[in-house]
Amino acid sequence: MKKSNGYLTAGCIITAVLFAMILLSAFWTPYDPSAMSGAEKLLPPSLAHWMGTDNFGRDIFSRVMKGAGTTLVIALCTVAIGGGCGLIAGSLTGYFGGRVDAVLMRFNDAMTAFPSILLGLVFVSVLGPGTYNVILALGIVFIPSFTRMARPAYAACRDVNYVKSARLMGASKTRILYVHILPNTLNVLLPAVTIGFNNAVLAEASMSYLGIGSMSSLGYMLSEAQSMLYSAPWYALGTGGVIVLMIFGVGLIGEGLQRRNGGQRYA
Repeated sequence: MKKSNGYLTAGCIITAVLFAMILLSAFWTPYDPSAMSGAEKLLPPSLAHWMGTDNFGRDIFSRVMKGAGTTLVIALCTVAIGGGCGLIAGSLTGYFGGRVDAVLMRFNDAMTAFPSILLGLVFVSVLGPGTYNVILALGIVFIPSFTRMARPAYAACRDVNYVKSARLMGASKTRILYVHILPNTLNVLLPAVTIGFNNAVLAEASMSYLGIGSMSSLGYMLSEAQSMLYSAPWYALGTGGVIVLMIFGVGLIGEGLQRRNGGQRYA
């Protein structure tokens, strides 16, 4: 339990600091993220510019604050779409089984046969580039992973006594699925959400790095920093460091939840 609390505490502190920075960026940044200055190009980190400036003289820390917010919103929306649809599909297959399980899981298997990033690129190529299309594409791609987590959790609960009692009392199937069973599967699903969030951050950063995502996200900033690794390495280090901290913090929370759950997981 001590280790679990340590993971949770460290993860919550890191995540809370980043979230506070992102929330602050909605109202204030040290400099205008888009303001250019020819006299301040490629300045190294200093008290005036904590992460230095880029090749246009823009303050990198201000840009990172805004970019982290964009990445966070895309990741959260991706998890909301993928997790919501995956939960519904997983609950139906796990609870009912039979033909429902066979049909939905074969479709699920077909989607998981392709690498997630590749499948996301296919969807974006069909839908077109842009933030909203990336969110939709990644949300669809993430459905199978959440389905596979929810399915066995629901299958393990469908024949327990409290579910049988709910059936005898005439509770609807929807109520049984999402009022009686769902709260008892959260100890398994919540760690899966943290993993999904981190995967969404990486997927969004990858797609923005390739130039088909948001031009204000951290991934796109990393793409810009690539050409300045030798002349201004602080650009890539600052931007990449925030991505690493975001994933690390949420990952520690997921690890803490997993350890508190006694290592139980479904696959």
